Amino acid sequence: MEQKQPTRRHFIGALAASAATIGMTTIATPVTAHAKAISNSFTDPNDPDEWFKKIKGKHRVVFDVTEPNDVFPFAWPRIFLVTNEKTGTPAKDNSVVVVLRHSAIGYAMDDSMWEKYKFGEFFKAEDPATKAPATRNPFWKPKPGDFKVPGIGNVAIGINELQESGVMFCACDMALTVYSAIAAQGMQKDPAEVKKEWVAALLPGIQVVPSGVWALGRAQEHGCGYVFAG
Repeated sequence: MEQKQPTRRHFIGALAASAATIGMTTIATPVTAHAKAISNSFTDPNDPDEWFKKIKGKHRVVFDVTEPNDVFPFAWPRIFLVTNEKTGTPAKDNSVVVVLRHSAIGYAMDDSMWEKYKFGEFFKAEDPATKAPATRNPFWKPKPGDFKVPGIGNVAIGINELQESGVMFCACDMALTVYSAIAAQGMQKDPAEVKKEWVAALLPGIQVVPSGVWALGRAQEHGCGYVFAG
């Protein structure tokens, strides 16, 4: 069966239904029996609060990515690093956090999910190379020359390339839960199984956090300036 494309209203409706079913305490505290049943995200010893303690740079910023927005969610972190290097602070001495939440969570997963669940259509995410709905994660291990900026040339804005420069990526568990349930409903699948599949397909080095807004709060508590990135 063809998937229904999610909307913000659909997301909020599904979130409200989840709250009514599992109780607001589950949303506030993901480490519950319900959360453990649908994801092993928070049984990992790499606790989200501990993960945020890695933020120790001289200059600190968190990018809030709520939806696909062309190349900007990944270009801005690189620009932050490059321009800090030009003003005397090497990349390794900065801290950059990128929070993938709401309809941007597709970027946290590998190509297999983009192909199977048609993320390009599901999340309205274009492939920068074709301008058609993406059937791959265009920002995971891009080929040399995939991204060029006039006057600058090739830019290293792949997630893996940014990670190599110290950029920290995290993904919203609440969005993973709700959107996987929406996808499951459209394809007549078990929501728990779909979410399990999505979590298993998360890219290396991406930290699952209770929610994107939780992560934005934690990052700012650790001294990060806030930047909206789409």
